[in-house]
Amino acid sequence: MGIYQDFGLKQIINASGKMTALGASAVHRDIAKALSEGSMDYVDMEELMVAAGKRIATATCAEDGCPTSGAAAGISISVAAVIAGTNLTRIEGLPFSDGLRNEIVIQKGHLVHFNAPITQMIALGGGKAVEVGQVNHVEKSHIVESITEQTAALFYVKSHHTVQKGMQSLETMIAVAREHQLPIIVDAAAEEDLHQYIAMGADLVIYSGGKAIGGPTSGFICGRAPLIKACRAQYQGIGRAMKVGKEAIAGLLTALQRYENKEDSSKEQRERMHWLLEQLKGVRGMEGRMVKDEAGREIYRAQLKIDPQVLGMDTYELIRRLESGNPAIFSRNHDANLGIIHIDPRPLLQGQEELIVKRIREIVEEKDEPAI
Repeated sequence: MGIYQDFGLKQIINASGKMTALGASAVHRDIAKALSEGSMDYVDMEELMVAAGKRIATATCAEDGCPTSGAAAGISISVAAVIAGTNLTRIEGLPFSDGLRNEIVIQKGHLVHFNAPITQMIALGGGKAVEVGQVNHVEKSHIVESITEQTAALFYVKSHHTVQKGMQSLETMIAVAREHQLPIIVDAAAEEDLHQYIAMGADLVIYSGGKAIGGPTSGFICGRAPLIKACRAQYQGIGRAMKVGKEAIAGLLTALQRYENKEDSSKEQRERMHWLLEQLKGVRGMEGRMVKDEAGREIYRAQLKIDPQVLGMDTYELIRRLESGNPAIFSRNHDANLGIIHIDPRPLLQGQEELIVKRIREIVEEKDEPAI
């Protein structure tokens, strides 16, 4: 029994990933200790923000950093920073930005929805999203031709949610931004490499603290010092509604410190998924294999392809049955329309792959039982 069961909630087995809807990460005890200790003391928040920025800069090899309440808040704050800078009158006027350079150029295939539309996060920062190209095809000229005197920045999304073909690369976007003396913002919320995009020349890069890093609900922006200073200034405006607490910052900084020295657990994760696939061999109506993350990250998941004619239920019925149990099992269902679910090993607690195998077998056996 855990604290959420004490509140009357059912237990969750997260085989979906570092998903916001499931609470993102189950943090390490060291991070939990930092959260607890941080919540039981006082600190000058302005000093903490600056000190945290220095720690973030060290972890990312950027000039400076700014903690946020999450990656979505990081989008809004970054957009606000390139529009309003440190001008207090402009900051207090956002998200209303008429008369200011407020256009944010983004490829149409990057207009993702992560339980909220990215265009809304841009709008909260005062930005007007300028969609370029088509959903599956963008030329460099589409980007260049969209730039006007009202353009404030280019925006690039690095995510498995985006269209993975037909888009212009980040290298191209950076080159265009440099040619036109514009900043480029990179949304790298769930990415694992904290150095790559700064090294490539991005001006602001946004990460989630609760995804790959394994921290609490939080986020951060890293990048060029003048723009980061402008990001912090937004806490006098729209950032106030998305402020990050002292305890979350303490947990985030601890998570970043642990992340720098993290052990590579990919071998263990693959072994756990190999074991799960072996245990499900021979289960009728299911074909299993190991697959790599669709966005190219070094993440390997167990893929289960469902044959509804043989199993006697379609993928959506299997998902419903997994999620309606107690514990409720949440698989990764981005390809459910193709008859596929994935089991992500990263968020699984010790031994939970055994419970998943047990429940899937139970569901299949229940389907075999004759109706009374």
